[in-house]
Amino acid sequence: MQALQVAVKAAVAEGLPLQRAVVALLSTGEGRSPAPVRAAATMLQSHAFAVVSVPHDAHIRTHGMSDAHRVRPKTLAAGQELARAVLASARQTWGEPLPAAPTPAPLSVDTRVLPEKVPA
Repeated sequence: MQALQVAVKAAVAEGLPLQRAVVALLSTGEGRSPAPVRAAATMLQSHAFAVVSVPHDAHIRTHGMSDAHRVRPKTLAAGQELARAVLASARQTWGEPLPAAPTPAPLSVDTRVLPEKVPA
């Protein structure tokens, strides 16, 4: 918890745009989050755009996303909330509609480089 507080204070001091950040707090077990995690969520809410709690889902831990239809409804809801928060943060930052993504530069091929000769 202390390391998180120091990191947030340092980022704020450096002027990093934490107000755009969307934070996902992942539960590692069933039940209510421990007090330090709840305290972290409270602390982060004043600095980040959104803080979303993602509940523990034993199926994902044991099987990954191979059977996505078996993911629990609370986990799906948290995923949807994360996606909405990311889009809302992007729209607040860059406006609506969102600007087009830049086109990557084409790869250049250096024709002067000859393939290595393989010894016989």
